[in-house]
Amino acid sequence: MENKFEIVLLAEAFSFLKSLDLKHANKILFNIRKAQQKNDPELFKKLTDEIWEFRTLYQGLQYRMLAFWDKTDNTNTLVISTHGFTKKKSKVPDNEIAKAETQRKKYFQNKLKN
Repeated sequence: MENKFEIVLLAEAFSFLKSLDLKHANKILFNIRKAQQKNDPELFKKLTDEIWEFRTLYQGLQYRMLAFWDKTDNTNTLVISTHGFTKKKSKVPDNEIAKAETQRKKYFQNKLKN
């Protein structure tokens, strides 16, 4: 099955995965790969106009990797994952969404410079 989009992990998202137990990180990556192939809001859900979340529930822990779309290249649709965290409440904290929005702005500013 062909992927609907490609994934890019920014440094903080990569660091988050590296900080986790290997089994937990692998489960998150497994779910991200599944989300690339089928539209499933249990795996990849829109939070705001610009910010989305990859969702993983594993061994009682709720992991979230926030992301945004980059459709500026006509050949590749990219989803850029900004960072991850372990969620304790049902709602994604506003400060985590704000952090992802800030990373999104920086990403596109840097892309325009290059």
